[in-house]
Amino acid sequence: MSNATKTNLKLEILLSTMNRNSLDFLAHLFPNKNYQEYNLLIINQTTKDCLLTSNFKNIRVINSFKKGLSNSRNLALKNAIGDICLIADDDVIYNVNFDKIILNSFIVNNNSDVITFKMKDLIGKDFKKYTISKWHNESSIKQVNSVVIAFKLNNIKYRNITFNPFFGLGSMFKTGEEYVFLRDCLKAGLKLWFESTYILSHKINSSGRDSGSDRLVFARSALFYKYHGFKAYLKVVHYLLLIKRERLINNKMFFKKLKVGLQGISAYKKLVKSGQETR
Repeated sequence: MSNATKTNLKLEILLSTMNRNSLDFLAHLFPNKNYQEYNLLIINQTTKDCLLTSNFKNIRVINSFKKGLSNSRNLALKNAIGDICLIADDDVIYNVNFDKIILNSFIVNNNSDVITFKMKDLIGKDFKKYTISKWHNESSIKQVNSVVIAFKLNNIKYRNITFNPFFGLGSMFKTGEEYVFLRDCLKAGLKLWFESTYILSHKINSSGRDSGSDRLVFARSALFYKYHGFKAYLKVVHYLLLIKRERLINNKMFFKKLKVGLQGISAYKKLVKSGQETR
């Protein structure tokens, strides 16, 4: 296997996708289209008339009829078997030797439980403004995309860390699942390292320009309340002022977006009150 090392660490890619009935889509993800050389666990959220199968021993497939990205991630966590696991989506393009980069980083930084990496856009530019390699904290994890998160599986499972099903695409709050996951890792005392090395490319999405959308204002307001309590009300106002300054919303939209933010906080508070969610 290309992802074997002298330490015999096994890298497994935990890939979330939807409505697939063929493995052909994998060719776009991997260097030289050689997806058969990697260990994959594919969670295919689908319907009973659109099932995915694999004839490769190292490519396992679970067809799931439950929606939500965090539910997909959690099903992968439950069934993963790799020593090191990498979170994945079906729209990334991995660099040559990305697997060796990941495993070598865990060997060099052997006291790290979670390591995050860098990514580029499809024309080779930095996906975000990255810093030098360093230990993560509650502030730095805000910049992390889920598809560059790798971790020691046993250390995650031992502490019962999972993705929060109320956050992420297909859930009540449609963003923030990776941030909540990494916050839980820090809370559990795990060590999170940022490795300033690229492992993949990804198309630029509209999340930056979408910062003023109702769905993101709603979700981020809930996140504010989850981690800051009643200070969330001030943080929502501050957030809206920032995106107004960036001309993502205008003066007329401000109070409409404030109402959406307050609705997000209220929705999260109801989850806490009902016992479905704990802060």
